[in-house]
Amino acid sequence: MKKFEVVVPEVAFVAGTRALAGAGIGLLVSEFLDRDTRRALGWTLLAVGIATTVPIAATLIGRMRRPPLLAD
Repeated sequence: MKKFEVVVPEVAFVAGTRALAGAGIGLLVSEFLDRDTRRALGWTLLAVGIATTVPIAATLIGRMRRPPLLAD
């Protein structure tokens, strides 16, 4: 199993992106608002959630592939 460090702000960012995507999906399947508003807001939140996931995923994958630094 590979281990790598993740700091609290990164965990918060990941949680925030998941929350945005989840809220978007929730709005798309709900009947809380009128149809046009719900769809516009739902797709926007989902798109922002997905778009912000890409950079953090790339960063974490890049860290996993990088060899560890040798200690002096």
